[in-house]
Amino acid sequence: MGLGLIASRALKPAALYRSSRVLASQFPITRTITSTPELQNPEAAAAPDSPPDLPPRTPLAGARVHFHKPEDAIEVFVDGYPVKIPKGFTVLQACEVAGVDIPRFCYHSRLSIAGNCRMCLVEVEKSPKPVASCAMPALPGMKIKTDTPVAKKAREGVMEFLLMNHPLDCPICDQGGECDLQDQSMVFGSDRGRFTDMKRSVVDKNLGPLVKTVMTRCIQCTRCVRFATEVAGVQDLGMLGRGSGEEIGTYVEKLMTSELSGNVIDICPVGALTSKPFAFKARNWELKGTETIDVTDAVGSNIRIDSRGPEVMRIVPRLNEDINEEWISDKTRFCYDGLKRQRLNDPMIRGADGRFKPVSWHDALAVVAEVAHQVNPEEIVGIAGQLSDAESMMALKDFLNNMGSNNVLCEGNGSHPCADLRSGYLLNSNIAGLEKADVFLLVGTQPRVEAPMVNARIRKSVRATQAKVGYIGPATDFNYDHQHLGTGPRTLLEIAEGRHPFCSAILNAKNPAIVVGAGLFERGDKDAILAAVETIAKLGKVVRPDWNGLNVLLLNAAQAAALDLGLVAEESSKSMESAKLVYLMGADDVKLDKVPNDAFVVYQGHHGDQSVYRANVILPSAAFSEKEGTYENTEGCTQQTLPAVPTVGDARDDWKIIRALSEVAGIKLPYDTLGAVRSRIKIVAPNLCNMDEREAATFPTSLKPVWSEKMSMGGFRSAVENFYRTDSITRASKIMAQCSGSLLKKEN
Repeated sequence: MGLGLIASRALKPAALYRSSRVLASQFPITRTITSTPELQNPEAAAAPDSPPDLPPRTPLAGARVHFHKPEDAIEVFVDGYPVKIPKGFTVLQACEVAGVDIPRFCYHSRLSIAGNCRMCLVEVEKSPKPVASCAMPALPGMKIKTDTPVAKKAREGVMEFLLMNHPLDCPICDQGGECDLQDQSMVFGSDRGRFTDMKRSVVDKNLGPLVKTVMTRCIQCTRCVRFATEVAGVQDLGMLGRGSGEEIGTYVEKLMTSELSGNVIDICPVGALTSKPFAFKARNWELKGTETIDVTDAVGSNIRIDSRGPEVMRIVPRLNEDINEEWISDKTRFCYDGLKRQRLNDPMIRGADGRFKPVSWHDALAVVAEVAHQVNPEEIVGIAGQLSDAESMMALKDFLNNMGSNNVLCEGNGSHPCADLRSGYLLNSNIAGLEKADVFLLVGTQPRVEAPMVNARIRKSVRATQAKVGYIGPATDFNYDHQHLGTGPRTLLEIAEGRHPFCSAILNAKNPAIVVGAGLFERGDKDAILAAVETIAKLGKVVRPDWNGLNVLLLNAAQAAALDLGLVAEESSKSMESAKLVYLMGADDVKLDKVPNDAFVVYQGHHGDQSVYRANVILPSAAFSEKEGTYENTEGCTQQTLPAVPTVGDARDDWKIIRALSEVAGIKLPYDTLGAVRSRIKIVAPNLCNMDEREAATFPTSLKPVWSEKMSMGGFRSAVENFYRTDSITRASKIMAQCSGSLLKKEN
């Protein structure tokens, strides 16, 4: 009887449907047509309903919309809100301008559109089905609905398919807590699944010592493939297979050899690609984030240091459109383990047996002060290292000047650099401005290993505008099309005299850019080479009121600030050969073979690196992650580091050590606080006190006197021999050593 009742209830809707059809055929339904007086006027009928007074919405993440031409603006409606956007925007971008966050997995603003994941489905009026907002161009008057039952149900269906093969790895996944799939499944996921088949599994790939792969978690968004192909410029990753056998991998078994490979960790929306050194170390909610900058090269990439207690756990990028966008190099990202290895903890003095013994700060400073008073002032030489901040260099210069010595140098700038005109050592086009150039002439520089973020900008310009790139220097591997014009100054002279075929490209260019490598600063004929470059710039109209394309790409974080502060030795001095007291402030790459054997060497630094073996006294200082310091990058932008972790052992800030030494030596420097040091810097170089600002060079290089020195025909050499080991921090890093081993193995 129960079954009969259930059957009758099931059949009742069908019977009602048939009876309604019969009634409709026998008694046609009549519709009543009414009209309103307002619609009698055709103009009123054509006018749309005026939108209600809605509160204004702000774009997501403070985004700004720039209209190249006001007439190209179109208006669309997002959930009833009118939004003006440039022509060519997608529906997803229109929603972001309206302040509506659309879920997505495959879409990324800096990559090409793939439309793989279908998570960004929205409802568009007059469209028969939900549309993928990332791939649909916005049209004038389009009415977009993002929060309707249709859109929500479509996203729930997509999420169900994505979770069909996704493993339940969240408790052991390093992406947990910052996973896009977790976040979206909380909103659009179900509490149960309808698929009963076995989940598929995929073999993990070996991409090298930096990126850990768990490819079973992959949802085939292809972000990593597009990043490798479009931004990194390597054809290492691709989509293999069809249907359920589809997977991301390398076509042949190989490592991912890009210097930007670590960025796939950030853009992967799930836990398929994670950091191998950071695996199973910490959860993101346990970490304290400190916004600072990178000092391993001269770009000054914006980073965030995540720390737990006294240890740096990882480094991730921060968004800065003008410098590094949202990428960082592998050296920046993974060198952090060098901050806890081979550190100098206590002041030490070398005894008669050649061994170092720990002493108190007062004893160590007293020994240095005594030696400083025993030697002649002109026999004192101070060298700032490539990781030095502006405050410590200012203190070093003031201290040695008060002692009577003008021999203050910065490693990487050569023995007698020209610091008279800022335009002679800055990237005058700015890093972001390189995208406007349509012809590049690279002279003695290899941006891919010297400044990967600058190289990414050049590649971006080459892909977007088919810019031409000419290169003079030793054979190297670029990740974009280029012409290898020659290996040395002979080719440079041919271009300066107009006898080289590449001259036509420079002359016909709208915005030509010349990039000179700072490795040339170490050459004896650097002034003659720079004079030839300035001749090319003059012939090709590289420097104009509206465009300055004459650039110098620096190598180290301290170089620009050192030249601004005047760390330049006297022109006629041979300071190193006659030095009796050498004060090395973090200088580990300076050649000490010219220093006399009886010279007294003081090493002030944070790592026991190369210069320690020659030192008589060691003064431990703080690394960039442990102090507040000012740095100027290669384009002249002043930024500062902030302390993320406490100092190691009995180490102190560099400027504080020199300030204490000056007091022990009896020539006390007139500042006791960081603010007072910066007030002193403001007198010497005011631009170093304007944080996050670029002060353009006032005078062009054409004001320099004509140089008539003979140019050596010896070829240019590579300024960076090993990208992964360039300073004391990276040389102490175990991760960088593994990368270096893989790199050398690949080359051999």
